[in-house]
Amino acid sequence: MNRHPLNPVTDTDIDRYEADGVVCLRSMFDAGWIARMSAAVDRIMETPHPLARPREVTRALGGTRGRFHINSFVWSWDPDFRDFALHSPCAEIAGRIMRETEVRMFYDQVFVKEPLTAERTDWHHDLPFWPVRGERIASVWVALTPVDTRNSNLEYIAGSHRWGKLYRAAVPDKDPAFASGLEECPDFSRERGNPEYRFLSWTLAPGDCLVHHPLTVHGSEGNFSPLQRRAAISVRYFGRDAVWDPRPATMKVTGDPQVATGCFPADDRVFPIAWSGAA
Repeated sequence: MNRHPLNPVTDTDIDRYEADGVVCLRSMFDAGWIARMSAAVDRIMETPHPLARPREVTRALGGTRGRFHINSFVWSWDPDFRDFALHSPCAEIAGRIMRETEVRMFYDQVFVKEPLTAERTDWHHDLPFWPVRGERIASVWVALTPVDTRNSNLEYIAGSHRWGKLYRAAVPDKDPAFASGLEECPDFSRERGNPEYRFLSWTLAPGDCLVHHPLTVHGSEGNFSPLQRRAAISVRYFGRDAVWDPRPATMKVTGDPQVATGCFPADDRVFPIAWSGAA
């Protein structure tokens, strides 16, 4: 399994990320990682663990078919996910895209929408969920299955990371713990065709990845395919300007980090260095 990206992260990729808030990188992970992590996803979906943090969105919303499964901080208790977070190309990709010389692990999430899962991922951006802030935070969203318009590909609004907005956290299962007085993110599905917005989406093959900024607005529809699941792992990393900011209505971090508010999250136990290299 490859430790470094199969293809280089180019200056053009970095420029596109900085301008649009998201970039698509092709064929970055080899077949070994895809097979290993696909099996790991199946295992953690079916085998409960005391530290698991699953969200069964379809069940929570009263859905009658399909399954929208999310799990977070899996790397903290599962060796396959830990290896993927710390020893796959993910961290180097994040570091190079952010022009960093060192990145730390933040957390990971699993996203699975089984065939004929109607539940959508509402339009949102990520930062309102998180007890951190900063520009140098990136999510590497790795496709484990083919992804296209039929089985819930992600859509982004180009440049939305520069709007200066902070929308309310939009949790797929409507968890009231994330309620806040922030402005609700609009449903940008209604704005397709509006020249004011540039929508970005990609058809992905296993081993492709998307890298997005924490303020880039994105969402996805349900999985309308009768056969093809959509499975992905999103791993988040931060660089040198990240600041610990445990605001109300943000998620709790597994491991109870010992970080003072307003300080860089340098807790090596909870946020280990995942990659160091040339900028």
